[in-house]
Amino acid sequence: MTWSDDPAGNGVGSFDDSLSAVVLAGGCFWGVEEIFWQVPGVYTTAVGYAGGHTPNPSYEEVCTARTGHTESVLVVFDPAVIDLEGILTIFWESHDPTQEMRQGNDIGTQYRSAIYTLTAGDADRARATAETFGTVVADAGLGPITTEIAPLADAGVGRFYYAEDYHQQYLAKNPNGYRCHAATGLHYPAA
Repeated sequence: MTWSDDPAGNGVGSFDDSLSAVVLAGGCFWGVEEIFWQVPGVYTTAVGYAGGHTPNPSYEEVCTARTGHTESVLVVFDPAVIDLEGILTIFWESHDPTQEMRQGNDIGTQYRSAIYTLTAGDADRARATAETFGTVVADAGLGPITTEIAPLADAGVGRFYYAEDYHQQYLAKNPNGYRCHAATGLHYPAA
């Protein structure tokens, strides 16, 4: 895998053709990233910013809510071990996709729920999982899913920007660091 190469211009770099990737936003990126470290088949993760209109945003700029970016996590996975639906099942169950522009105590546009895919086909698959989980959410009497779903190329400036080094694998370096999860407690239906 060579992260310095970026043939698609989407900011994620290039990786082995046998791997897939998706960019997820579900609140504070430290906690979302930590969840995916424990998933068999996840090859690597990185935190960053996506979905906004400002190129090369810094953490301080994203926190002003003026860049339009979400705190996001790049999840690179082996689809022979876990497919996109498996990754998204974990995503839906680990945050509250009905909390528009927030997750728990974290409030602001940078904490909105989003799925940015590398292909239009993956965006269609993500929308199908949102529809499936939306039924579960509605049956539980919760509001609609507000998750933004789009190919990364169509989201804001169309790329993923890596966050500063001190944010990368933050909870591995700071095991007692801040985590914010506002999960609904609902489960994605088994296939």
